[in-house]
Amino acid sequence: MPARRKSRQRALQVLFLWDVRKLSIDEAVQNFYSSLYGAEVEEDTGEDPVDASSVADPFMENLARGTAAHFAEIDELILKRAANWRLERMPNVDRNILRLAIYEMKELKTPPPVVIDEALELARRYSEEDAVPFLNGVLDSVRKLILPDAPIAPNAAEPVAEAPAPEVPTPVAATPATPSAELPPQATRTPSAPIVPPLARRND
Repeated sequence: MPARRKSRQRALQVLFLWDVRKLSIDEAVQNFYSSLYGAEVEEDTGEDPVDASSVADPFMENLARGTAAHFAEIDELILKRAANWRLERMPNVDRNILRLAIYEMKELKTPPPVVIDEALELARRYSEEDAVPFLNGVLDSVRKLILPDAPIAPNAAEPVAEAPAPEVPTPVAATPATPSAELPPQATRTPSAPIVPPLARRND
């Protein structure tokens, strides 16, 4: 699996802890390293968990910390492009996939086709089937809003290479706020039952 895809999966797990358990982003990152990292190794390799005290994933930390620091402005963008949805009604995994992707696209300047494709891979792995078109629609609409001159998704035979992610300073952790308004729609999705959390992969 590409290293950055694995880092995005890890960042999503950290954001899930931050959002759902109301941990600080520092606590959520530490929680990942102290417990979830070992479970990941065991699942992927079948080997006993390793000592995670010496493990570091800078790209994962940049994504998770940056998303948490910018979540308020990111949430405003989501609300502008997600029809009939309050963020608190949106499945937790979907909400954080959107946040993660918008942060990477807007702040780290990863090419939008790469970001959207990776976000949809996260949805296929951890969310419900109807999440994929919903997330695709919201992310493409946000792309048009913040990066109107960015290229659309390339042909499958011509993949877009990821640009190196710039180093970002460690931002001040923030606590998620509950938005209170729904703004003009661009993408719709029918509310569904609670979805599978990041730590439980779908088994299709």
